[in-house]
Amino acid sequence: DVRLGRTRLESKYLAIQSLHEENNWSINWMCKGLGVSHAAYYKWLHREVPDQELENQRIAALIREYDDRFGHILGYRRMTLWINHFNGTDYKVKRIHRIMKSIGIHAIIRAKRKQYERSTPETVAENTLKRDFHADKPNEKWTTDVTEFKIPEVNKKLYLSAILDLYDRTPVSYVLSARNDNALVFKTFDLAIAANPDATPLFHSDRGFQYTSKVFKMKLQEQGMEQSMSRVGHCIDNGPTEGFWGIIKTEMYCMYDITDEKTLREAIESYMNFYTNERPQERFDGKTPAQVRKEAMLTDAPKDYPISENKRIQKYKAKWAA
Repeated sequence: DVRLGRTRLESKYLAIQSLHEENNWSINWMCKGLGVSHAAYYKWLHREVPDQELENQRIAALIREYDDRFGHILGYRRMTLWINHFNGTDYKVKRIHRIMKSIGIHAIIRAKRKQYERSTPETVAENTLKRDFHADKPNEKWTTDVTEFKIPEVNKKLYLSAILDLYDRTPVSYVLSARNDNALVFKTFDLAIAANPDATPLFHSDRGFQYTSKVFKMKLQEQGMEQSMSRVGHCIDNGPTEGFWGIIKTEMYCMYDITDEKTLREAIESYMNFYTNERPQERFDGKTPAQVRKEAMLTDAPKDYPISENKRIQKYKAKWAA
């Protein structure tokens, strides 16, 4: 363990205390080996612990619990948000950050790679969305994409198709399949409409072959939706969906034990539920996407959740959206 109080030798004292309680190691032997006074250790052991130090120890225990429970996916900002959300506390980011550094806990960050496939489109649409990822209400703007997951130990893949609502970032529908084909995307769209029959959002995607097909264009037209597409080679035009894939692939593999196709499918299903219903987000004032969506659906004036300014997007708008 490590020091959370002000005593210079606290880390050594804590180690002695822990090893003696857990393994019955000799206190005298450990004090001698660590170069600390036997009397000083007992003085520390029987001291009156300050309230702030006790509180820091309780926070450290929560940090360890959350780090283990959520597979080491929480950096100090989200650790602060989640601890406060689930415990009704109001700890500050700097305090959580300091304690996480003291006990050697940090988020595991997994790099992601994007692979592009060339296709000859049947029909294309303009980039009407123009990287304006803010929405005033649910079902105003939807984005979509398909991503792949490698099945461990076999030369096979699973494909996940999802549609995100840009207001609350809720996956309004998703489908898993062993094949990346038109049927995968069409089923995802049909499920989204079944759940939101009156929705007529701006519908944004990349230029994948499923979205440029004439059949899919007809499905959008029948629903009264306007189609928008990313420009060639500009994945940031569909930034929210790309970001969503990155979140899944960073966090899911840390949270679940994935060994074969069955456990991969179960992990994806579990994570989608976790993301929607259990994962609080700072932008939403510590609420989950499902909570934000539910609240918005019950009012004619949904709460506005501004997006932090992105300099790349502002530069893009200045050039292309003037």
